Parts: sequence; C-alpha cells; structure tokens
Amino acid sequence: MQRAEEIQHELEQYIDPVKREYLPRFFKTGKGQYGEGDKFLGVVVPNTRTVAKHHKDAPFEVMAALLQSEWHECRLCALLMLVERFKKSDEKSRKAIYDFYLTQTARINNWDLVDLSAPGIVGEYLKDKPRQDLYHLADSPLLWDQRISVVSTCTLIRNNDFIDILSLSERLLHHKHDLMQKAVGWMLREMGKRDKDLLVQFLEKHCTVMPRTMLRYSIEKFPEEERREFMKR
Repeated sequence: MQRAEEIQHELEQYIDPVKREYLPRFFKTGKGQYGEGDKFLGVVVPNTRTVAKHHKDAPFEVMAALLQSEWHECRLCALLMLVERFKKSDEKSRKAIYDFYLTQTARINNWDLVDLSAPGIVGEYLKDKPRQDLYHLADSPLLWDQRISVVSTCTLIRNNDFIDILSLSERLLHHKHDLMQKAVGWMLREMGKRDKDLLVQFLEKHCTVMPRTMLRYSIEKFPEEERREFMKR
C-alpha cells in the first residue's frame, strides 16, 4: 500500500546505525526469546512519534498494513497514530479505534508496543465502561493480550480505580513469564503510590506465593527495611 510505504520511507530518514545494532539485543530478538525474529530500522521513539503525528488521520487500512510490517518501528508508528487519533476523537470514532486495536493484538507483539498504546486506547476507552474485555484478554493464550489487559489498567489506576488491577493480579498471580510478572508488579506499584494500605493488604495475602520478580517490582517504592521484610517472606 503506497501510503504505508511512504510512512516507512519517512521513518527511514531517522535511522541511527548505532540503534539499529543495539535494539535487536535490547528487545530480545534471538532464537527462543520473546521477540524472536523482530527486525529494527534503528529509529528512536520520539522520532517515530513525530512521524505518527503527521499521519494520525490515515485510514485503518494503512495502519493495518504498517502493523503487518516486519519492521518494529512501522508497527509502533501505526499504534502511535491510533493513540494520537484517539485523543482527538468523538465517542463513535473512539469505539472504532478501540475495536480495530483489539483485532490487531497479534501484531502488537513486544512489550514496548503494548506499553505505549494500551493505556491510551484500551485504558482510556474502558474508563467509563464495563471491563469484561480485560478479562478476555487476560485469559487469552497470547502473552501480548495478557500484557495489554494488565498495562491498560494504568489509566484506570491513575483515576483511582483499583478494582481491575487487584482482580487481574490475583488471576495472573502465578504467571510464569517475567514480562507478565513485571507488568503486574509495575501496576501494583502504581496503585500503591495512590493507596499504599491497599497494596500492603494485597501483599500480606499473597507475598509468600507470588513470583519474586512480581513482588520486587510491586514494592520498589517502599522504604528499604520494609522491602527487605517482604522479600524475606
């Protein structure tokens, strides 16, 4: 598709050879790793965001074409285009963006793609709506769906709405993948910034069985002595 090719060409103007060498290692693209086979142009996020803002009004077909790209930055650009458009859209258009986003999750296939898009689309859309989609995503066999479900709660947490992160954390408490352990711990930490007592209650109930990575992330902002006490358990 010509418009998608034009957007890729625009991204290529920002290629940094050093980043092109470094990013595949940073995003674990080796055999058996979570980003296996992903390819990078070598464009940093601020530059990708600049291109995305120029093209935020492109049709969904263009974004779908970009999301099929082998290049990580093309997929990220499509997602940032959606986030930018969502900010300026009315309710009907927001629903269309949200629905489209959920059809594309197989291509939202690295943690940064999730983290830079899910709160601004899924989290924002669900602020005043039923949340069953979060639980469908959490129950998906796809790691990236599961991460979308958790990271989307960042927006809800910022609005002092903690019900879903507590429910999802219990549902995903024994997840084996460190990307999910980190995501759950991160969101619990964000909740704890706003209601530490609630986080402590959750930890008192679960700290002896939750993965150490999840626990460590969730208590990162606690005083050192308190952190040590929880980790000893």
